[in-house]
Amino acid sequence: MRQPELSSKRSYHAAWTIVIRCFTASHANIWRVQSVQNAAARLLTGARRREHISPVLRQLHWLPIQTRVNFKLACFVFSSLSGHAPSYLSDNIHLVLEGPRRRLRSSTDRSCFVPRTHNTFGDRSFAVVGPHVWNSLPGHLRDENITYSSFRRELKTYWFSCNRGTM
Repeated sequence: MRQPELSSKRSYHAAWTIVIRCFTASHANIWRVQSVQNAAARLLTGARRREHISPVLRQLHWLPIQTRVNFKLACFVFSSLSGHAPSYLSDNIHLVLEGPRRRLRSSTDRSCFVPRTHNTFGDRSFAVVGPHVWNSLPGHLRDENITYSSFRRELKTYWFSCNRGTM
């Protein structure tokens, strides 16, 4: 029996809640979720416990949990900048060219303004982490003429190439 699809607003909010919980989690909690992903990968492929998990994750085309969280954050920032995100997200993302009064080099490469915070909780907010992840992406992924589907495909390919040695 097929389950009814959620409205896009509800599914967007659910995905955002998952991202917030994963990103604000401690490294120990991220590792717990990673071990669940590793167990699921072993179950699906029949890999043994003593076998290294990296080739198994690569075979399934799964990103590690922390990278997956960054992937989701980058997708939310992309949606915010392209005007397809709800206002509670897009109000927190500003390009550098919108901010300062003087012209900066970073105003030409679609960098986001990263606000300063004074505590760890503020450092974990979407307004800080989203722009930080966005600014870490290569320039061809921050191009304003790229479509959402192309962005997701190229972003996943980029992070697979970055994680090749660490997965």
